[in-house]
Amino acid sequence: MGNEFRGKIALDIRDSTPDWTPFLQPQAPKDAPNVLMIVWDDVGYGAMDVHGGPIETPTMRRIAEGGIRYSNFHTTALCSPTRSSLLTGRNATSNNMACIVEASQGFPGYSARIPFENGTLAEVLNERGWNTYAVGKWHLTP
Repeated sequence: MGNEFRGKIALDIRDSTPDWTPFLQPQAPKDAPNVLMIVWDDVGYGAMDVHGGPIETPTMRRIAEGGIRYSNFHTTALCSPTRSSLLTGRNATSNNMACIVEASQGFPGYSARIPFENGTLAEVLNERGWNTYAVGKWHLTP
């Protein structure tokens, strides 16, 4: 059986006491870091000076030097599968993004609909109190 009711049920609602607490919006820890994810489309890994390349990007270099850089990520040759993996941390096929969304099909791994249970980084952070925002090219909608 469920938890014991700890409120009070009276003949008059004004004399009754509910047994629940109001929803409290999650709050990120006070010392929680800001999270900024930047995706550059069609830029080779070694093109920018952040990764030792010839193209000078002083602002990107300053951001990278002050934060965490990830340099090991599995990509595909296609935009949608790679983006879905970046957002969820899961293999593109488990995100139903085995191809670009315009070529989605009604077969397992090809529907172009990310399963709710896969969750994106933004959803996970939001559930833990972070404010999240996305802007730019999406290319994840069939």
